[in-house]
Amino acid sequence: MPYLDLKTKLEPSRAIKNKLLQLGVYSCFVMVFLFMLGIFSATVYQGIGAFKTTKIYLTIDHVQGRSVRSNLIHALYKEFPSYSLRQEKKQIRKLVSDNAYYTLKLKPGVHTYAVTASSIVNLYMQGVYKETQKESMRKISNFQIALVKQLQNEAKLKRTFNTAFFTHADSRDPSHAGILGAFVGTLLTLLITIAFAVPLGVACALWMEELPAKTNFSRWLHHVLEININNLEAVPSIVYGLLGLSFLLHFVGVPRSTPLAGGLTLGLLTLPTIVIVTRTALRAIPNSIREASLSLGLSPIQTILYQVLPCAIPGIVTGSIIGLARSIGETAPLLMIGMVAFITSVPTGFTSMATTLPVQIYLWADSPELGFNEKTSAAIIITMLLLIVFKVIAAFIRRRYQIKWQ
Repeated sequence: MPYLDLKTKLEPSRAIKNKLLQLGVYSCFVMVFLFMLGIFSATVYQGIGAFKTTKIYLTIDHVQGRSVRSNLIHALYKEFPSYSLRQEKKQIRKLVSDNAYYTLKLKPGVHTYAVTASSIVNLYMQGVYKETQKESMRKISNFQIALVKQLQNEAKLKRTFNTAFFTHADSRDPSHAGILGAFVGTLLTLLITIAFAVPLGVACALWMEELPAKTNFSRWLHHVLEININNLEAVPSIVYGLLGLSFLLHFVGVPRSTPLAGGLTLGLLTLPTIVIVTRTALRAIPNSIREASLSLGLSPIQTILYQVLPCAIPGIVTGSIIGLARSIGETAPLLMIGMVAFITSVPTGFTSMATTLPVQIYLWADSPELGFNEKTSAAIIITMLLLIVFKVIAAFIRRRYQIKWQ
């Protein structure tokens, strides 16, 4: 029989198989990249308008004894002196945001102020409302469009950077609604989550990995914790919300709709992830480190504190950041504990009424006001950037401080 070189005969089929495998991997990568790029591009396209707003520049003569509202209305009427009918004056007043009548700060004398335009004017300037649409299909009337064009011709109406989006809390008026309250609430909630979940998760992982079970009870406790931690990792987040509602709010008495309640609830959600990541980091440390430390006379506790834990810190920090990044995007647990409340002020403490960025996005997305559509997309952009920052920090720590054992 002639000699059969199986390796030579199988080489072409193996090469084809490897090429097809590489093609499949590259195709999946390209598809995922294009899908994510499409989502991000659509979000940016819809939300970019929220970073700019429309300002009306009015010259106001501050008359003592008049309220801010009266002075502002008087200045508006002076801009359009030829219109005196009651219905016309009503539509003129609606060119300015409702909040401007109460938040504008006037100085004595005659000054020019940049007054925030109403949401209907802002949407018209963005092109959401068009003159080609029927008047009944848009909230801005033809009369108001004529007034806006007059202000544009006089260079008294401009599009500027929307600082209010970053310096204001939530509002019923889309032109004055901002993310500052939700952003501060997110940071306060995250601080509570870190203070609760990270020390407890690291301590639990150290006990399970580094301290051997010497009694039947400790072995049973190790076994129970092992099963529960692996199961809790797969539990839906809404279950943690129910746990926070029934235990933290009703039993313990934690204040409702506060960063304290939200942080503890998200801490329970993040705790299994931190425990698993910490155990993985501890297992990666060679036993020779422990044996060398013990041979030099250090106790097991000293070995853990001075040798094992410092070596595992890069992995622990990286995993904790990834777990916390996941908790930032959670909404369902926070809805269950009442952080869906309408908050118009910036929280000042851990027990202040607050909300978070994902919940704020949910509230704006559920609003029937058309002006909140772009606010929703803009808040999604801010949240995505925040998550990207967390991922970059985790990647930097992993590459910079991770120990490679030989």
